[in-house]
Amino acid sequence: MKPRHQYDPATALAHLRTSDPAMAELINRVGPFSLELTTAASLFEAMLRSIIYQQLHGKAAASIHGRVLVELAKHGGPTPAALTKAADAALRGAGLSGNKLLAVRDLAAKCLAGTVPSLQAAAKLGDEELVARLTEVRGIGPWTVHMLLIFHLGRPDVMPTGDFAIRLGFKKLYRKRKDPTPEAIVKHARRWQPYRSVASWYLWRSLDTG
Repeated sequence: MKPRHQYDPATALAHLRTSDPAMAELINRVGPFSLELTTAASLFEAMLRSIIYQQLHGKAAASIHGRVLVELAKHGGPTPAALTKAADAALRGAGLSGNKLLAVRDLAAKCLAGTVPSLQAAAKLGDEELVARLTEVRGIGPWTVHMLLIFHLGRPDVMPTGDFAIRLGFKKLYRKRKDPTPEAIVKHARRWQPYRSVASWYLWRSLDTG
């Protein structure tokens, strides 16, 4: 069963169209909202993938991720407990760098300690609290959590101003001569609330459509 957005895309598009003429034109140019959420059985799985994929090209990251999952399968599957049982040498052999090994070890510890909640518990937490808790994990910053909120949890109102493509898309759409500051984007994006995630998706797609 595919995960579902925590909002109605049709309602979001109607709001964005009426609140921002430039965004309305962008929606017309890009076409239907087609963001499909990434399936993950747990926040541990989603964050493990995020850590492995950091600063790597897709194919290389996918290969390492696959080998790590094979190693975890020897200890019961992709869970924090399984990661604690996997040997450092085995995880390094799967392709994890020293820093990423420390990060996934910390992730497992934070999951077992309850800092990283279950998906069920996360559903009851606000975006800001999730950012605060998940960024306690080594190697996880606000941008990574924003991506989890948008692409895994389907949260409606995330504004990832730390994303370079968002800033570039905003600059081009609104014909800004200078690079916009995060504060300027947040100020403008008030009109998009409570659907800033959907607006962000269209800013990303604007760079694909020219």
